[in-house]
Amino acid sequence: MTSATLLTPASTSSKPDEPRSGPARARERAYVRSLVVLDTTVLTVAVLVGYVARFGDEAPGGSKIPYVLVAPGLVLAWLVSLRVLRCYDDRVLGYGADEYRRVSTASLRLAGGIAIAGYIADVGVSRGFLGISFAVGMLGLEVARFAARKRLHRARSEGAGWSRKVLVVGDTAHVLELVHTLRREPYAGYQVVGACIPDALLAPVAQRLGDVPVVGSFRGIPEAATAIGADTVAVTASGELTATRLRRLGWQLEGTGIDLVVAPALTDVAGPRIHTRPVAGLPLIHVEAPEFRGARKLVKGFVDRAVSSVALTLLLPLLAVVALAIKIDSRGPVLFRQTRVGQGGREFGVYKFRTMVINADALLAALAARNETDGLMFKMRDDPRVTRVGRLLRKWSLDELPQLVNVLLGHMSLVGPRPPLPSEVARYDGDVARRLLVKPGMTGLWQVSGRSDLSWEDGIRLDLYYVENWSLTADLTILWKTFGAVVNSRGAY
Repeated sequence: MTSATLLTPASTSSKPDEPRSGPARARERAYVRSLVVLDTTVLTVAVLVGYVARFGDEAPGGSKIPYVLVAPGLVLAWLVSLRVLRCYDDRVLGYGADEYRRVSTASLRLAGGIAIAGYIADVGVSRGFLGISFAVGMLGLEVARFAARKRLHRARSEGAGWSRKVLVVGDTAHVLELVHTLRREPYAGYQVVGACIPDALLAPVAQRLGDVPVVGSFRGIPEAATAIGADTVAVTASGELTATRLRRLGWQLEGTGIDLVVAPALTDVAGPRIHTRPVAGLPLIHVEAPEFRGARKLVKGFVDRAVSSVALTLLLPLLAVVALAIKIDSRGPVLFRQTRVGQGGREFGVYKFRTMVINADALLAALAARNETDGLMFKMRDDPRVTRVGRLLRKWSLDELPQLVNVLLGHMSLVGPRPPLPSEVARYDGDVARRLLVKPGMTGLWQVSGRSDLSWEDGIRLDLYYVENWSLTADLTILWKTFGAVVNSRGAY
């Protein structure tokens, strides 16, 4: 769901609809066709559910509305709306929250348009039928897209020709940085197969940069891409790649079926904050400042408190069972209260179910040498301080449920950075301290990306990415992914 670099497509052909070739693109087209079939199936089921829920097995009595025509018409209009809102654009499929956002927007706009048209034309289509159909359809589309995306990610991670073959062009430092970024998230669909570097660096540099073969210089980029079977040329920073030279490269790639993308030095900035504006022939990238206050923050706070209050009410029986198990298993209190640092550096007491023996802090010094993570945190896969029940609670993240009280009190959010200890904050540098600009969360990008398996550097990177690019849509996506992370017990110990 997070990209560490921005790949900006550049036009390589005067024919925007020119067919593209290559196994990866053939699979992309097949994937789009499968999405159309999947969406059609979901919408057909949604309309049938709406009809049955509203009218049952009998035809709507006394109605002059031919629902036998309205139902397929609604499905067709919905598919057209998805197409118009570019929900099948391969640039948003399989990565980021924009795909889900477009699907929701297309559905809501169609619902609004039908409501307005029905009111103006005074057409008496059942509101119950439409309401149920749209509710089931929107949910079904999002779930179907999520399932299709997971399958696509699995295929890309396993190879099998589902990723685009990329030739990276730039100076050595920026080439290595871009290669590292793309390999960090293989499910994005970019497989680096070669590099082209400046002519002056060819002699002192070996034939490989790390494990990436150097296949040429800037003078023969199209030929190098063709020779290694690349279908994408990714250009990163280099003093020799002037605007004129980059424009000529675009001309040289016309008609070859090879895409040209530009990876600027700007990193860890999400799409909604980025706007491209052509000025004097230059595609200037405007980056909006992060939003730390305002109406959206008020909505986020309201949603946090509402959801936490409902969740606490519904989970009371489970909380009682967990508390009883802890009490029976080991000596000590049921709840564990620990000082953490929240928004603005303010300290608060975070609540968790106790998962360790009561003298766990006293035993920490003796275990320090067995720390299995880098950075400022202490993690052990087989920590002897964890109780039998505690190990089970940690596996399913049940020990964190009392933090719903912290969310209700306004100390935390449902989604946000990991709440740090005061000892960690005392050693923060200027960049890491930006984590404190927002409320910490019960879950976050760190939770859905590996939890304890993450390195300190990756955990901080994900937290800072969230701080800079949070959105309500992204929060919903993270909450949804949290269920999968908990079920799979990834990085839980």
